[in-house]
Amino acid sequence: MYIEHLILQNYRNYKKLDIEFENKVNVILGENAQGKTNVMESIYVLAMAKSHRTANDKELILWDADYAKIEGRAQKRHGPVPMSLVISKKGKKAKLNHIEQRKLSQYVGNLNVVMFAPEDLQLVKGSPQVRRRFIDMEIGQISPVYLHDISQYQKILQQRNHLLKLLQTKKTTDETMLEILTEQFIHAAVKIINKRFEFIHMLEQCALPIHRGISRGLETLKIVYKPSVEVSEEQDLTKMVEVFENKFAKMKIKEIERGATLFGPHRDDLLFYVNGRNVQTFGSQGQQRTTALSVKLAEIELIEKEIGEYPILLLDDVLSELDDYRQSHLLNTIQGKVQTFVTTTSVDGIDHQTLKEASTFRVHEGVMEKIQ
Repeated sequence: MYIEHLILQNYRNYKKLDIEFENKVNVILGENAQGKTNVMESIYVLAMAKSHRTANDKELILWDADYAKIEGRAQKRHGPVPMSLVISKKGKKAKLNHIEQRKLSQYVGNLNVVMFAPEDLQLVKGSPQVRRRFIDMEIGQISPVYLHDISQYQKILQQRNHLLKLLQTKKTTDETMLEILTEQFIHAAVKIINKRFEFIHMLEQCALPIHRGISRGLETLKIVYKPSVEVSEEQDLTKMVEVFENKFAKMKIKEIERGATLFGPHRDDLLFYVNGRNVQTFGSQGQQRTTALSVKLAEIELIEKEIGEYPILLLDDVLSELDDYRQSHLLNTIQGKVQTFVTTTSVDGIDHQTLKEASTFRVHEGVMEKIQ
């Protein structure tokens, strides 16, 4: 799949942008703070209905405007797919094939993207929250049901935390509702954990050979999903429910004292091991970068395996963060098979055939023009 036409209206620093892209590497050149990343972000938002940079949608709207609009035409195996997303203070309206979608979960997944930006190097050494967000965004692209499940889980978690706060401050003493919410919470949690186990297993299968290639066969990568409750991949859902029930029964008093849900998918983490050693703790910066790059390239292969088409790859200012060897490995992997957008201040010093054959655009103060 690839995006061939993009229109922005009142998006970040773009009053109006109407531009066409080819199904190959598209290099976007420009100095910092001119709007390169805003174009990348707009493609991501068109696909995912949310930004990778901010949780506040109002930031996406041009100063003094009432709304922002992103329109795109994607080409997929079965033909063109027109998409549009309007972001206003009232919320979001998404259209697919010119038809408004009632739920965003029906919209997300029709355009698949993989974003790799400097902050993605935090995937390995950053906080567990970064890794949970990564898991949820990626599973959501290939499984709309998961998006629904995670949304339900968040609602129950919010209600349960609110009730625990009331019990903590003695504003209520009735624990009947806590039992009902705990039961709902457990059933929502095990569905999510089960899907995450499945996804991490597939991701590892795709990442192993890539990582071995980048490390010249010297390193073996292992990716481990670490739940905050002692459940494992081998257990069925019934057994997982039982483990959760026992845990919550033991921790009930502590949770009321703290006024918060202390266990569940919102507290889980992802661990990366290279040759048996935890990369987060013991890995060199080079090993951490190789791991992050391998995981990102594995996402591309995983999406292709699941949906039968390669996603669009967004490389936002990341080439300068990688040494020549990792740059070459990345560009060799995508060559000729993945529509790729690359933002950079300059391509000087990057000697690769893929970039020589690329379409090039220049961005200056919210104006983008094709130069090659």
